Amino acid sequence: MGSYTKVIYVAGAFRAKPDPNDQWQQTFNIRKAENAAWNVWAIGGVALCPHLNTRNFQGSLPDDIWLKGDMELLARCDAIFMVPGWEASTGATAERAFAVERGLVALDTQEDLRKYLEE
Repeated sequence: MGSYTKVIYVAGAFRAKPDPNDQWQQTFNIRKAENAAWNVWAIGGVALCPHLNTRNFQGSLPDDIWLKGDMELLARCDAIFMVPGWEASTGATAERAFAVERGLVALDTQEDLRKYLEE
């Protein structure tokens, strides 16, 4: 079948802070994650970007549905790539901890990502 391609989960802030209803900031956060996902693809990985999966679903179902679903997706990946500024996000911090607990590789920089995908 060919060589195995690593699947990388892109984690970063989704909601705006301090105002979670700030649509401009939320869109900015989504675009940052989208850019990070594009970089994963460009370097040779397969990006899974939850920001793009549920960007327009907010408020249609309880938040815990999206959060549980994101963790399920993350559990099936090889590594997690952290979008700059992730430390300010409660969700991204939880995703990183979840990934590390399960033995996934945590990638913090573009250089980390490149090295990991070149292995």
